[in-house]
Amino acid sequence: MKNNRHLMQRYRVKWLVILLCGIGWLMWISPIVFANHRGGDGHGHSEVSDFDESAGYEIPGASFQVYWKEGAGLVEVLASGKKQREKSIQAVVDAFTMMVKDRIQYKRFDESLTKGVLQNVIIEPKVVNREGKEFMFLVARTKHKGSVRLLINASMLQEQGFITHPEQLVPLLAREFQWVISKSDTSKMQRKRPETRDLKHAPIQTRKAIGGMSGAERETRLQKLFEGYLTTVDAFKSLEGQPYYELGSDKMLTAAQVNSATHFYDIRVREALQRIVLDSEFLQNTPKAVRNLLNGNIWNVSFVHIDSRDWATRTRVLPRDKAVNVGKKEKLIQPAKILINLHRKALPEDPYYTLTNDLPMGALSTSQLAQVISLEIEHQIIEKSMRGHVAADEQSAP
Repeated sequence: MKNNRHLMQRYRVKWLVILLCGIGWLMWISPIVFANHRGGDGHGHSEVSDFDESAGYEIPGASFQVYWKEGAGLVEVLASGKKQREKSIQAVVDAFTMMVKDRIQYKRFDESLTKGVLQNVIIEPKVVNREGKEFMFLVARTKHKGSVRLLINASMLQEQGFITHPEQLVPLLAREFQWVISKSDTSKMQRKRPETRDLKHAPIQTRKAIGGMSGAERETRLQKLFEGYLTTVDAFKSLEGQPYYELGSDKMLTAAQVNSATHFYDIRVREALQRIVLDSEFLQNTPKAVRNLLNGNIWNVSFVHIDSRDWATRTRVLPRDKAVNVGKKEKLIQPAKILINLHRKALPEDPYYTLTNDLPMGALSTSQLAQVISLEIEHQIIEKSMRGHVAADEQSAP
């Protein structure tokens, strides 16, 4: 009996040693156990290279594939079962398949497919950024210029029930493609703008010329104004480190980086301005807004977060003694600034109140934001040019 007990103890010790050696071997051959806590730049995280590139899952109609990669640590490597992996992969594949079928509805996703900027999608047990914060999605640049990867957190997919409801994952994935496009853009012009405006060569247009342009021509003119004359900016740096609104709701999303909210709103404000000059409905319903954007009267669109102010949008116009000569014909302009207080709601007396569905400015869709900005310019740009209103504005400046 004692001999049997002794043999059993030796047998257990032997297998314990084998198990420990096996774990040690796994840690030695798997740099992924430790590497994923190194951050990437911006919204992303570390360069992803240690996954089987021959084991991808295809998306019909898409050039990228979906991969599974063990990562984040030894606990996740041992705990991520085959069943969870299969469900996570299938949910992501199903969600992307739905998006490809209706790609026109998802502007940024459609753009990414057209440009081919998404190299692949990597699903991991856990996804963290450079500070160790966990996120459902992160976008990481690759070694190839203009190409990015989308990283997806399998644990969060399971926790939030998306692995059994891929259709609910679609809107979240669609929103993430603003970062896919943004991080794949390697042009320096996107964020670095001239410190001073070249007023003489500003490509402003006459009222008659604007009326004869097509929507595409108006959008091209706006893009040229973006190159130095018309700016969009968080003027008071009030959004640094701040969360930002999920589109269409009061829910706020945690910023992945200090400038995430600023970058997010900068993209959306520019998209709204482009829609104003491109869509013919704005030329018909708010012609002053279209003209003032293209003829140089709008100098800046600022998106801010100021709790102490009760306004949601505000037009500010420089007084006549601070007017500037713009363009080759040196047109005298009193530059205007449009301010959008993103965390405020419109008041019932505002001309665009019914458009907002009682949501803060930062939660409005691009279409709603375009209508709000155009109506603000339409109703206020001329009135605010009068000296009395300018003086009142000067007294109530933030």
